[in-house]
Amino acid sequence: MTGTDMDSRLPCTFADTVARIAADKSSVPGGLVPALHSVQEALGWIPPEAVPIIAGAFNRSRAEVHGVVSFYHDFRTTPPAQHRLGICSAEACQSMGADRVLSEAERILGCQMHEQTADGSMSLEPVYCLGQCAVAPALTVDERLWVRVTPERIAEILDQTRQETL
Repeated sequence: MTGTDMDSRLPCTFADTVARIAADKSSVPGGLVPALHSVQEALGWIPPEAVPIIAGAFNRSRAEVHGVVSFYHDFRTTPPAQHRLGICSAEACQSMGADRVLSEAERILGCQMHEQTADGSMSLEPVYCLGQCAVAPALTVDERLWVRVTPERIAEILDQTRQETL
């Protein structure tokens, strides 16, 4: 399959967006990673069909671009969930029970860390220090910060998030 064949699987706006971003960043030394960040910012993720467009703009192989995408855990290769639950994994939060909060969140959501729920409503991701050590354990739901979270409270927090979405 040629790069052109693969590109046609992206909706026109996606392909146009990726091509524009790649062209803008391709002349910048070290521009591949910033281009990938820009694509993810614009689309919410890096679709596999975007890789040949980016590779062409940077005169790299698809394997090289895919290698960069898969190496950095910040790049998403699947559409993002509607909400992001980030549980602090730093030492202070761990010492105050974040592992129990995580276990309860995994049980309630039916997914593990670095995954999302089957319906795509919530992803579960580690956060490495929210600066709330004195009121640990801490977590975020999207941009909202929660502190002194207990396993019992996580159910309330998730229920509240679901209710606010409706």
